[in-house]
Amino acid sequence: MATNDIQGVDGFPEDPEDLLPPDSVLTLDEYLAMHAAVGHRTRYEVLYRLVHTGEMSPTELEAALDIDDSTLHYHLNKLVDVGLIEKRQRTERGQDGLYTYYRATVFGEVTLSDGVDELIRGEQEFAAMYDSTSEP
Repeated sequence: MATNDIQGVDGFPEDPEDLLPPDSVLTLDEYLAMHAAVGHRTRYEVLYRLVHTGEMSPTELEAALDIDDSTLHYHLNKLVDVGLIEKRQRTERGQDGLYTYYRATVFGEVTLSDGVDELIRGEQEFAAMYDSTSEP
């Protein structure tokens, strides 16, 4: 019997590792690292901006988040390391050198929109439901 066939309580596998499909691109530890990375407020805000506004340069992110260069780059590197964002470079017309920018990966978009943002939306829906059922 394959490990993915072993069912625990409520139909879920006994071992969380068995939730992954046999041909999973990532390991459970890599998925957990992504969620841990986005659990820091600054990294969440960076990812939020990149998902909702598109690619941004470090200078644009510094201004939007009002943080210093070294702090920003520390958090950018953490997000790149776990695969939530990617660093890209290209040449800009009329400029010497490379233009560096960051953008969210598919994993970054899903982690944000189906993760933290979904929890926040769920709380908003619960609060609205609670407010509409309570008596004045």
